[in-house]
Parts: sequence; C-alpha cells; structure tokens
Amino acid sequence: MGLTMAERRAVTTAIATRYKRAAKPGKARILDELCATTGWHRDHARKALRAALIPKVVQPRAARPPMYGPNVVAALIFCWAVLGMPAGKRLAPALTDLVPVLRTFGELDIDDATALLLVGMSAATIDRRLVPERKKHVLRGRSHTKPGTLLKSQIPIRTWAQWDDVVPGFVEIDLVGHEGGNAVGEHCYTLTVTDIATGWTENRSVPNKARKWVIAALEEIATILPFPLLGVDSDNGSEFINHHLLDWCERRHITFTRSRPGNSNDGAHVEQKNWAVVRTIVGYLRYDTPAELVLLNTIWVLQSQLTNYFCPQQKLTSKVRDGAKVIKKYDTATTPYHRALAHERVCAEDRAILGDTHAGINPAAVQRQIQAMSTELITHATAKTTPTGQAAVTRAILDESTNQTSRAS
Repeated sequence: MGLTMAERRAVTTAIATRYKRAAKPGKARILDELCATTGWHRDHARKALRAALIPKVVQPRAARPPMYGPNVVAALIFCWAVLGMPAGKRLAPALTDLVPVLRTFGELDIDDATALLLVGMSAATIDRRLVPERKKHVLRGRSHTKPGTLLKSQIPIRTWAQWDDVVPGFVEIDLVGHEGGNAVGEHCYTLTVTDIATGWTENRSVPNKARKWVIAALEEIATILPFPLLGVDSDNGSEFINHHLLDWCERRHITFTRSRPGNSNDGAHVEQKNWAVVRTIVGYLRYDTPAELVLLNTIWVLQSQLTNYFCPQQKLTSKVRDGAKVIKKYDTATTPYHRALAHERVCAEDRAILGDTHAGINPAAVQRQIQAMSTELITHATAKTTPTGQAAVTRAILDESTNQTSRAS
C-alpha cells in the first residue's frame, strides 16, 4: 500500500537537510531512495526537497465565535453561587432542575435560548468558565486537615434489625465542636446526621455535649427525616455511648452501632458533611452564647433546604487498587431529594410531601438568608475578640484555674 501525501511530506522534510549538505554523488543516492519510497519522478523529488527547506508562514486559524456569551456565563456564576460553589461535576446535573426554579421565582432573568445553553453546559466547560471566579474565593487559613474518602466499618452494640446501607434510614452521626481554639468553658456543638443511602443531611446545634441535649437534637431530626430512622452509627464518644441513647434506640427499635475504637475515620459519610456543610458555612470561630445557638439552628434549618433539595452529591461506586494506583468511580451527581424520590422504600405520601416542599423553595432567597445569618453569627463571635471580649475570656480562664486549685486543696 502506497504512502499517503502526509507521510510523503514527512519523509521529504526529514531528509531535506541531509540532501542539501550532501555532495553530488550523495544527492543522487538520496534522490534514488526518495523516489523508491514515494514513487515520485526525480524532477518532482528535487522540487519537493527544495520546497521542504523554505520556511512556511503559518496563518493562525480564525477563532470560533464563543458559544457561551457573557449572559450565559453570568447566569452560570449566579447558579454556582446559589448552590455554594460546587465543582462542575456536581453543578452540571443540578442545572436542569435549578434553572427553571430560579426563573420561576424571578431570580434568573434570562431568555429560553440562554437557559437552553446554560442547561446544556458540560462539567468541563463549567469548570473552565468558573476559573476566574474560583480564584476570588480561594480559602486560606483553614484547617490543614480535611476529611478524605475512607472506608466505613461498624461494631454492633445492640441491634433490632440488620444494618443495611442501601435502605434509607440508616444514618451516621457526629458532633462538631465550635470552641474556636479555646476549650475553656462551655461552647456549642453541632450534631450532624447523614443518611448513607440518600445523602440526606440534617444538623442541629446544642449548647454543650450533655447527652440530654444530644438526644433531644436527635429526636427532633428523627421527626423531620423524610423516612423512618432505622439505624444509628456513632463514634465512641461518651455523648453517644451511654445508656440513655441506647435506651432511646431500644424503645424505637433502632439499630445502634459504633465505630472501631481508635478509628475515627470509620464514619466517612458524616465526616465529609462535617467539612462540606458545617465548616464551610460557619467556620472555626467560637460560639458559646444563647444568641449564637439560635443563629446556628436557624442556619441549619435553611441550609437543609439547599443541601437536600438542590445540592447534588456523588457516591463512590467502585474502588480498585492497582499497585500504588487507586482507581475510583462515582455515580452521576444527584440531590438527596431525587435519590429519596427514586427509592422504592420511600412511600408515596412522603414523596408527595417532598415534592410540595421542593416546589415552594426559592434557593436564591434561601442562600441570601443563610449569608445574612452567617454574617450576623460571625459578627457576634468576632465581637468577643475585642479588648472587652478578651478580658472576659481571661476572667474565665482565671476562674477555671481558681476552681481547680480549690478542688485540689
């Protein structure tokens, strides 16, 4: 089979310099080789060799007109901000549901053509278009430790049903401390409850780690979940591993399990939400007043609407290790709301309630409320770092030291 024109040009370019530098007998041999290889006449071969040495001016190709204009990009940035700045793989599937909702509530003023382009953007295109915006929101000064993708393993304590991660209602729970780096005195904690099958997440803040507050918060969350609570998995903290919580589970026939001692990473699902929901919303400041507790719980009620109804989540479907390389595959990002609707164990009545709730949520308005509440919460917390606030902290430290001395004597 003969060479293609591209292959002939490549051969000619490769030997053109050697042909120019060779003596007359050498040029004859090179011509013979080139004619034998390409099937060209000697005159055409000479012409091709001379032409290969002439520099060619490459004309730049005219750029294609951009498909996504400023209006589309501006609408994309707005949607991205409403959902809390997710990655493209999570944002792309959400746009199909989010864009019509925002247009219905008058938050997104775009025409049908722009909406069609916005909904059709791929995850890679979204990430490229959002690069300038992401640079403006790079987080600095946060914790150096972030939760990773970890395996889950439980040790049963007392069971009333088989632990089944596929069925909605089996949750992981954990407490997040809001001590702000100062562990003196009491401060707020946030209870995070994450359903493993759907990713549904609820949060409630409590004034301290006392088990009565933890059980009360868990009781409240159990009543608002869109499916019955079937199983609870916790770490080995005393706020969870106690007779009170065990009795609470036994009375409701709820499976109660705990993670392995010394393996705090067993609760991978809830640990991820501790970072993605709690820390990214309220940060690492110290919250220890009744006013801050009220603000925290107000934020969690609002955030639940965004997290569960509009923020897609990806689930790990497979993990294969090939030597030092680990290959992970994830499913298509889907909201907990849609996962719950699609699950056969969620009854029709609960699906109808979920649908009515979803139809009445304006995600942009909810995000504005959350930002306003977060700003007020930060204002309360940072006000305590003023000289007056620092004096109060110092007095608390001195009082604690005095009490310890008195007890020791």
